[in-house]
Amino acid sequence: MAEKHPPSVSEDRASNGGKDSQNNNSLVVCFGEMLIDFVPTVAGVSLAEAPAFKKAPGGAPANVAVGISRLGGSSAFIGKLGDDEFGHMLADILKENNVDNSGLRFDRTARTALAFVTLRADGEREFLFFRHPSADMLLHESELDINLLNKAKIFHYGSISLIAEPCRSAHLAAMRIAKKSGCLLSYDPNLRLALWPSPETARKAIMDIWEQADIIKINEDEIAFLTGGDDPNDDNVVLKKLFHPNLKLLIVTEGSEGCRYYTKEFKGRVPGVKVKPVDTTGAGDSFVGGMLSSLDEKGLREALLFANACGAVTVTGRGAIPSLPTREAVIKLLGELGLR
Repeated sequence: MAEKHPPSVSEDRASNGGKDSQNNNSLVVCFGEMLIDFVPTVAGVSLAEAPAFKKAPGGAPANVAVGISRLGGSSAFIGKLGDDEFGHMLADILKENNVDNSGLRFDRTARTALAFVTLRADGEREFLFFRHPSADMLLHESELDINLLNKAKIFHYGSISLIAEPCRSAHLAAMRIAKKSGCLLSYDPNLRLALWPSPETARKAIMDIWEQADIIKINEDEIAFLTGGDDPNDDNVVLKKLFHPNLKLLIVTEGSEGCRYYTKEFKGRVPGVKVKPVDTTGAGDSFVGGMLSSLDEKGLREALLFANACGAVTVTGRGAIPSLPTREAVIKLLGELGLR
């Protein structure tokens, strides 16, 4: 079987001669939840105080899929939606954004998931989820699109799909199929403790699949949670407790401050791209989309600066998918800030 991994991660590999074209043969398949975020139209208020909400499509794996497509890459989404108006609206949004939605399934017994997202004055979020159960939790292994998984170059997933059966088994099966086909596995735990039965259950489930990933993106709060309260800024904590032998790349995002990166050979830091935040929903997913869409054609530091800029553009708008940037918007921001 032909090798499907991108070139080994290099810190300062030559760029593609200034071209910003994408390799559209590099299919990224994203697995997991897609839902409707309801975002208050006024920042800094509680859900009870919000005068109105803006409906915005979201769900971390779906955000990554749309983010990659908007940047000119090739992506697909595998998951389950309710056979309801919201579910079919989300399916159409994927299609409108040139994301392959052939891996979508619909459930007549459960609704599409909803999340109400409060925006504090600093743009950070608090979540209230409606999934009891929602359709994304009911995807069965038998419903997986095997052909789509076999075509993927990168398989990206989170941890929310590990919370309940039957989706947990479908998730684990999809990972096995993707790995067997030579796929690179990309993991963003995307910790949402309110959805788990207990912190202990969340920690165990997230770490049980940790060593199978080739690329992991994590934030500082998640490091503290997964290590039992260790200092997330300590390189030794990251390297000794989270960097496993099979890992090609571990990224620690630090919000507006940028990100740190760790490989077997080197580590470093890339500064953030400063903007005035409106809503941080989807920023980490936009970062992941920017990173996965540019690692093949750029050196690592350049790819991560591009990913930081993707996240920066996203936080200037409300909602996740509505605010995901085009490649042109990212390049324009980098140019305005003298970073390109």
